[in-house]
Amino acid sequence: MTFLSRLHGVRPALRHRVCVRRNVEIPAADGVRLLATHYYPAGQRRPPLVLLRSPYGRGNALDQLPALLAERGYQVLYQSLRGTAGSGGSFDGFVIDPADADGTLSWLRAQPWFGGELATWGASYLGLVQWELAARDIPEWKIALVQDAPSSFAEHFMYPGGAFATGNALGWVQLVERMFTSGHGIVRQMAGLVGAARRLSSATLALPLQEADQALTGHPVLWFRDWVHHGPGEPYWASTDHRHNVARMPPVVHLQGGWHDFFLPGMLADYAALSAAGRNVRLLIGPWTHGRGLYTREGLSDALAMLDAALLGRKAPSGVRLFVTGAGRWVDVPTWPPAHKATPWFLHLGGGLSRTRPDGRAEPSRYRYDPADPTPTVGGTQVGMSAGAKDNRRIEARADVLTFTTAPLTEDVEAVGSVRVRLHARSDNPHVDYFARICDVDPRGRSVNVCDGIIRLYESGASGTGDVGVADIALWPMAHRFRRGHRIRLQVSSGAHPRFGRNPGTGEPLATGRELRASEHEIFHDHNNPSALWLPLTSGAS
Repeated sequence: MTFLSRLHGVRPALRHRVCVRRNVEIPAADGVRLLATHYYPAGQRRPPLVLLRSPYGRGNALDQLPALLAERGYQVLYQSLRGTAGSGGSFDGFVIDPADADGTLSWLRAQPWFGGELATWGASYLGLVQWELAARDIPEWKIALVQDAPSSFAEHFMYPGGAFATGNALGWVQLVERMFTSGHGIVRQMAGLVGAARRLSSATLALPLQEADQALTGHPVLWFRDWVHHGPGEPYWASTDHRHNVARMPPVVHLQGGWHDFFLPGMLADYAALSAAGRNVRLLIGPWTHGRGLYTREGLSDALAMLDAALLGRKAPSGVRLFVTGAGRWVDVPTWPPAHKATPWFLHLGGGLSRTRPDGRAEPSRYRYDPADPTPTVGGTQVGMSAGAKDNRRIEARADVLTFTTAPLTEDVEAVGSVRVRLHARSDNPHVDYFARICDVDPRGRSVNVCDGIIRLYESGASGTGDVGVADIALWPMAHRFRRGHRIRLQVSSGAHPRFGRNPGTGEPLATGRELRASEHEIFHDHNNPSALWLPLTSGAS
């Protein structure tokens, strides 16, 4: 029995002996040879097939999932995408060559062991390839299990709020570099972690930014340079945008995300689009960072239940299941978002935050942002081990971070849904960012991040004119309970480096700019300029 089955309590009622065929050659539509591993249960004739397509190698820790599925009576084809782990062709970042899927489907239909029922499964890149798969009609496709992967790669990952995701982009470059230089071997990849954090931190400060790949890996990474040369909304990103494939997704889709995953907003947009297209969508959101929900008891058992329902006719879970952070409990709701009331909490002079709207005049709060010493961040939606809920007190002690905090709560406050902040602000620089983060402050003063967001402004809105402008910031969604005796805190700053790359403040092109310019900021919180945080309060919350 696999380790995952024992660890997560998903032992099959009948355990099948697992057989394995390695280095199976599959021709892509353009003739490139792709390699795969075929897992199948002994003694079963043409059982349903689960297809996993990955750039992350075979014969490593990820093989636990194919083996688990095979012992449950499924066969699994675990394929390496072109340019990875022995497959021919060249790897091109997040641009997925359609010839891979076209050839794989044609080859699969010709195999005598394929029974005509297909499922797909996978997290992150393994989820993105499922969205690309839907560029074609596939009548055999019964269910897609997509974890931490939206249909549009660039929108929320690469330029969230218009700010380039420097740390996450370079973190992925470093991950891929370790895979390729280690031959996809886990031991050699682990050895490559020595000094990796220091190298990554240094590379995020490289000027010009287009040379950060060289600083990190010692050589140019062409797809990274494409990322920094092409801003949000440019035609370059069309090849990574699969939102138009929604109507060809299978009839059942299982979406799994995490509150601290950088892909979550895109996945929630996909949930709405799939539901509108008539698909049976199960949504599960846990207290996880990117890629961590798959191998959990809740995440794995929920996905297996949906797989068994779609392919074996068993009863399926329905609706939306959410983990409420701060409360430590799972809740089931019919849809996302659940019924809620968007309720303002106003910023006040002296660092207060309350439901009371400011009256009269008040001096603004001020800070200076210097990209030569960019405001750092901890935790949140980062690539790597440092993601998630972290103590923010060290960040909040900086002079370039403002905090606005409620009095201790007299009763629990629970918020589930979308979150936004509106700042009335003024800067002496037309090229600025505004970053907002919500934290839960416990009675001992520990300030733990719940969600955050950023907006980059270019000669408009809240900067550069001498007048007070408005910066509207969409934060990551949340499901959180602020307990009685805790305090709600809003951080305001002009950066969260390297999660969101520093704004140089010059207006030079992102890829080639070399200069840095500091900026002075005023955040207003008076009767005429009521800056506020809107929380989605659920029924019974106050």
